[in-house]
Amino acid sequence: MLKLILADNQAIFRAGIAKVLAVEDEMRIVAQAQTAEQMFMALDKFRAAVLVVAGGFHNDFNAVVQAANKVRTRVVVLGDTGESAQKYMGAGAHGVVYRNVTSSALVDCVRKVARGETWIQDIAVPSELTENDMVGLRVRDRLTAKELRIVALIVQGYKNKEIATQLGTTEQVIKNYLRNVYDKIGVSDRLELALFTIHHRILNEAAAATAAAHQQPQPGPAGVAS
Repeated sequence: MLKLILADNQAIFRAGIAKVLAVEDEMRIVAQAQTAEQMFMALDKFRAAVLVVAGGFHNDFNAVVQAANKVRTRVVVLGDTGESAQKYMGAGAHGVVYRNVTSSALVDCVRKVARGETWIQDIAVPSELTENDMVGLRVRDRLTAKELRIVALIVQGYKNKEIATQLGTTEQVIKNYLRNVYDKIGVSDRLELALFTIHHRILNEAAAATAAAHQQPQPGPAGVAS
């Protein structure tokens, strides 16, 4: 049994990774950490085979590697798209994947790293990236600016009530918007929505850009009318 620890402060994405890995017969998620303190405690307590940790999870990556090495836990870094894999590999990581990683590639990475190999996600896969970008482009064009903004907040882990507060409306209105978004994208819940968005770069970038454009208070009446 491969014991795994997940450390990522993006709760929805962490839950998505757990969902992917937990269905594998030989893998067991023994801890999920959302703070550095929780991660270090889990490393010491569970002596896991692999730690999957977000690249920016701790400001001292060397300390993470040292703590993992001390208990013979191998490290897979979950990097942001565009980050250098060599930066982490040179610091002692054993594998690097990105937030657009496919489920099969993530499982392959964890298995190989646990066996003592190194593994870096190949981000230059033209056919796959093109297909993902085309799907993301089609979905992006179906969504309104307001829906894209809500999607961005979902990806960041905001709850419906918090989104309603940010947009100056009610929680029920946000629920109505989400139902429309689910129907347009073809997902059934906010976890699937977040994972779909993160996996499709163009959609993720569009949602982030829309949210950034509305960070400053805008004049006019509050509301979520489209």
